[in-house]
Amino acid sequence: MNSDNEDVKREVAAANRVLANLGLATGFAAAFGHASMRIPTEPNHFFVKGREYEYDALAVMEADDMVMCDTEGFKIGGRTGLTQCSEVKIHACIYKTHPNVQAVVHVHPRYTILMSILTGGLRPMCQEGAQLVQQPLPIYPHVKTIQSDAEGMEVANLLGESQAMLLYGHGAVTTGKNLSEAVMGMAFLEEQARMNYLAYCAEGKDYKSLPGNLIDEMSNRTPLYEQPHFKDVLKGRAPQRDGTWNYQKLAATRKP
Repeated sequence: MNSDNEDVKREVAAANRVLANLGLATGFAAAFGHASMRIPTEPNHFFVKGREYEYDALAVMEADDMVMCDTEGFKIGGRTGLTQCSEVKIHACIYKTHPNVQAVVHVHPRYTILMSILTGGLRPMCQEGAQLVQQPLPIYPHVKTIQSDAEGMEVANLLGESQAMLLYGHGAVTTGKNLSEAVMGMAFLEEQARMNYLAYCAEGKDYKSLPGNLIDEMSNRTPLYEQPHFKDVLKGRAPQRDGTWNYQKLAATRKP
């Protein structure tokens, strides 16, 4: 296997561990969910967490545990004995229909599941992830797992141009131009859901949320590198935030 593929496998394994480290796949739900990444040099193929491990949990995934699949959901690479994840069609169908998507995450976050049932959606409640939920999220109206091509295509088509969607009583799906965006998008989604639930408990179904005009203020701002006090230090470039994602991967490193 070429070195690029090895890099993708390591990144996907790390993303799965980060999901566990962020509390999005722990306890009895330790094996529930999967992160995947499209292979840049082979856009019809992707690596994803599989099934049939001796010890199955996102927290213990390593590069060699990842499975290569195609956009029809077939396993085309990976250790003998491992299979695709049961819901590989979520990933396969999104990659097949959304060429700009480079990473997909599906997990079963507790507050997100609660709010999919209580209100059928999320409202923006804090800065982190506000734009993700500013517009109503698409929701797959079934609790069943996504196993067939028809079900996977229904999910992919419902996703549309949204970065995230809810699965009724089941969990959520987030996508991104990279794993950082997809994984942290899921973390922000669950934080929004947690705050929605607290507000729902405090005020009932008509609880207040952030108004759209305040969320709009967060967009289309003068770039930080054009601010007088940052011009010299940033020298005309956007600030880099890779350090945050690199920390999350470091924090989720498996100990020997």
